[in-house]
Amino acid sequence: MVLDIISAAIVLLLVMDPFGNIPLVLASMQHLPAERRATVIMRECGIAFTVLVVFLFGGQAFLSLLGLTENALEIAGGVILFLIALRMVFPHPDGIFGERGHEEQLREEPFIVPIAIPAIAGPSALATVMLLVSRDPTRWPHWLGALVLATLVSMAILLGAPRIADWVGRRGITAMERLMGLVLTAIAIQMLLSGIENFIGGLE
Repeated sequence: MVLDIISAAIVLLLVMDPFGNIPLVLASMQHLPAERRATVIMRECGIAFTVLVVFLFGGQAFLSLLGLTENALEIAGGVILFLIALRMVFPHPDGIFGERGHEEQLREEPFIVPIAIPAIAGPSALATVMLLVSRDPTRWPHWLGALVLATLVSMAILLGAPRIADWVGRRGITAMERLMGLVLTAIAIQMLLSGIENFIGGLE
């Protein structure tokens, strides 16, 4: 049970990509007083957690409403994770989610966008929580625990963003993001293969 929670938390942590979000967080809050930044980060992490919990418990009903199968979700989630992983391995000037170029957002105190959504609770994270609960709905306490753990670790990393940036530098952050991207690429490919295998098995 503990290993399942840790394993799911690691996957969620990879798709949340806290190290890759450090430059975005620093840029978004560069005009805020230092004493205000911790409050903003905790608030945005709380908002992201709430959104993810909604999809964790309402994801199955959402899939049923749209007539989507678990195989479709697994394949779609794998594709999304793969695209996100590619941007992590090969950095893009606009960032992983294409939001870092919106300078008008960086001059104001961030609220929901871009830190909570899509940086933390992005498409890949939403797809991941729905995929977890769709595989085994009876183990929702495990998935909720994994989500809590991943959110707390992400929040701790983002709260320490200035120190981490000063310690490892921009190149160090890029190296960590690429390493996470490599791991996420393998997870995405596995999800795609599993989805395709289950789909083909269902045709036989």
